[in-house]
Amino acid sequence: MNILAKLKELESVSRKLDPTPEERKSWREAVSDYSDVFLDNIESIKAYIISEDRGRAIYDTTIGEPKPIKELLDAIAFNVDRPGLNPASGGHLAYIPGGGLFPSALGDYLAAVFNRYAGMFFGSPGAVRMENQLLNWLCQQMGYPETATGNLSSGGSIANMTAICTARDTKNLKSADFHRVVIYTTAQVHHCVHKAINMVGLREAVKRIVPMDEQFRMNVLTLRDQIDADKKAGLLPFMVIGSAGTTDVGAVDPLNDIADICSEHNLWFHVDAAYGGFFIMIEETKDLFKGIERSDSLVIDPHKGLFLPYGTGAVLVRQGQKLFESQHMMASYLQDAYYDVEEVSPADLSPELTKHFRGLRLWLPLQLYGVAPFIAALSEKIWLTRYFYEEIQKIEGFEVGAYPQLSVMTYRFVPKSGDANAFNARLVEEVRNDGRVFLSSTMINGVFYIRLAVLSFRTHLSTIQTCLQVLKEKSEALSQVNN
Repeated sequence: MNILAKLKELESVSRKLDPTPEERKSWREAVSDYSDVFLDNIESIKAYIISEDRGRAIYDTTIGEPKPIKELLDAIAFNVDRPGLNPASGGHLAYIPGGGLFPSALGDYLAAVFNRYAGMFFGSPGAVRMENQLLNWLCQQMGYPETATGNLSSGGSIANMTAICTARDTKNLKSADFHRVVIYTTAQVHHCVHKAINMVGLREAVKRIVPMDEQFRMNVLTLRDQIDADKKAGLLPFMVIGSAGTTDVGAVDPLNDIADICSEHNLWFHVDAAYGGFFIMIEETKDLFKGIERSDSLVIDPHKGLFLPYGTGAVLVRQGQKLFESQHMMASYLQDAYYDVEEVSPADLSPELTKHFRGLRLWLPLQLYGVAPFIAALSEKIWLTRYFYEEIQKIEGFEVGAYPQLSVMTYRFVPKSGDANAFNARLVEEVRNDGRVFLSSTMINGVFYIRLAVLSFRTHLSTIQTCLQVLKEKSEALSQVNN
């Protein structure tokens, strides 16, 4: 067979990867109908479903031969969308709920169809401008100056790593001194921060866990004393990592006071605002964030506070040039891409080169809805949490933790006899088995607490009332057994 015949033979098969208009329409309508059924019934679908199979039958969809779309959607429905947690449910009140705005799905659809490479201005100037527009808007919300820039990341983990890497490079730390470098956090800092510290080579650094006040906020007096002591000991205080909404309890550190100390000692001030940052946009909580505009870098997740699908984070750096200097690298095969560049490219501001065009999933809902519904939804989550805080105390046996600063709070049931930790662990399990709402727990100073995390755009008053009813029913039933 000559080469031309071989190519024609291969082309006849490979062209199947480019479906006909009829195939596209059939598949698109099937997927659209499937998603419509899901969304039309979202309020009746449980937040958590216990199943013995746990989606094991997905392995039966062996990879090799083509299958009809209906068969594949049935496999998804039974094995993926049925068992376990339903993050799209308003009853998802655990961890930090993600979003899933419908226009974001449309944006992802378009981004996948067009497959624009949003990493470099040369390749897709419009896509890069869109992402830079969004990042400028995020910087404005945080009070950052015009010198700031950032990058849309896959989430807080990569964003924190990028920020800490930028701080390391800006402070010109040498590997020979890493064992003398000091990083200051509280015990409430997210564990992805510790992973990021390790991933940028600072595993040997000294990590100071600064004590907290009764609301789990960093004690700035102790921070100041510790920095002074470390300097006298010949160590190299490097950065303070504050939290603007911790995962456990929703605590916001005294950011302005920390900024004062960092300025005084020339330390890098980084803020993990992945969960809480967008609450700066509402009247009820904006004062908690005073000082965040003085940070050197921060992380914020639109897939949390702006209700987008998972995989949408952002790192912002006050002096954007520092981010560029840390991340930019040249490559000979990209020499064409460096001519006639009007705006900085995402690939020069992040470890990622090839990446999904994330901007469209954020840009489209902001443009379709405007900002007002987002602000209203954030405010609603604050008031729902405060409502729960008051109402749970009216159910006999329950006590609460600190008053919620944002939309996360802790509480627990105190039985008349027996081990309280074991009782609450069992209570969480019973709520999960019930499935109407989904709750998670945490340990604070050896005490087992149940958490309420209100951040789904589908969580409304009826959801919280259902949660209260479930907790009342399950705690009463367990108390009878316990006695």
